[in-house]
Amino acid sequence: DGAIVDSRSAALADSRPHPGWSEQDPDHWWQATNDAVMALGASRASQMAAVKTIGLSGQTHGLTALDATGDVIRPAILWNDTRTAAQAAHMDADMPGFTTPKAVWMQDCEPALFGAIETILLPKDYLRFRMSGDRLSEMSDSAGTLWLDVARRDWSDDLLAACGLTRDQMPGLVEGTAPGMRSVRLALRVWCLL
Repeated sequence: DGAIVDSRSAALADSRPHPGWSEQDPDHWWQATNDAVMALGASRASQMAAVKTIGLSGQTHGLTALDATGDVIRPAILWNDTRTAAQAAHMDADMPGFTTPKAVWMQDCEPALFGAIETILLPKDYLRFRMSGDRLSEMSDSAGTLWLDVARRDWSDDLLAACGLTRDQMPGLVEGTAPGMRSVRLALRVWCLL
């Protein structure tokens, strides 16, 4: 009926190692998600057993870089990080908060880490990946990367190439109303095994 049965939250902290920087460890997101879900499971076992869908929402414009094994390469650069102002200005973008300048900053300032990127995911999409193994993003969030050709509803090879990236490093795309993971049951089994 759409009524909230229960809710849980878990605290997260950001790291600001330099002025203008704002980062978080994506594994902390995963642990916080697990803590909240496990607490719900402990207090609402029957409701958790009846779950049919998981809805994800979260911050956009962050850059979560994964290597070939799916491990996080560096702390995620968050939406409110302004270290990329020079890259954004060079690209004629007004907002260093978008994802593209973050990748260009990595290319300029952390070339070895940039070279290890297998996949770039937005923060919410990293949680989906941890839940299901699916590397997917939905269109409206992906539009905020500045790499999406919105009219074609597909990644732009030209925009990616301008940043030293290819579509192979991007997640698959789904509409916001489409299923965004192979199986809710898989995600819930993962939590049951923790």
